[in-house]
Amino acid sequence: MKMIVGLGNPGKKYEKTKHNVGFMTVEGLAKKHGATFKKNPFEAEVADFFVNGEKILLVKPQTYMNESGRAVGPLMTYFGIYKEELLVVHDDLDLAVGKIRLRQKGSAGGHNGIKSIISHLGSNEFDRLKIGIGHPQAHTTVINHVLQPFNKQEQAIMTDSIDKAKEAIDYFIETNNFVQTMNRFN
Repeated sequence: MKMIVGLGNPGKKYEKTKHNVGFMTVEGLAKKHGATFKKNPFEAEVADFFVNGEKILLVKPQTYMNESGRAVGPLMTYFGIYKEELLVVHDDLDLAVGKIRLRQKGSAGGHNGIKSIISHLGSNEFDRLKIGIGHPQAHTTVINHVLQPFNKQEQAIMTDSIDKAKEAIDYFIETNNFVQTMNRFN
């Protein structure tokens, strides 16, 4: 079993914001695989599908970004998910708009959603797929930047980027080899 967690903020207000690229990615995977998100008692929406007999869980925490671990930790316990079976998809300020990067472990790098997951798991050793949203413009705070929608030019780039992220996740699911996936998509 694998658990693919897309980070974001729930609600229409945040739907198309930069901070929600994780949600956008798992929503795209759900659509591609004919899976439907349903509310879950662990403060998350969960969809599932099977690939070669393996159950794949897609998760959108409904706790708001800064408390993502509050949903992820209990879901992992409930479903018996090991850290090696977890992949977290999230935005990254330090990557150019649309660039994707896969990493096996590391610090939160200032990302509060990742900080929360590390805190709840007691470990930073889990796979991540980061999607670049670029740095804020001059006179724009980080909070305002991540809670803004993409402009027209960025949106075109992000559509391709999210497609590439979905392709990388499908490749990881098929091969069950994150290092091989990193080598192919980084």
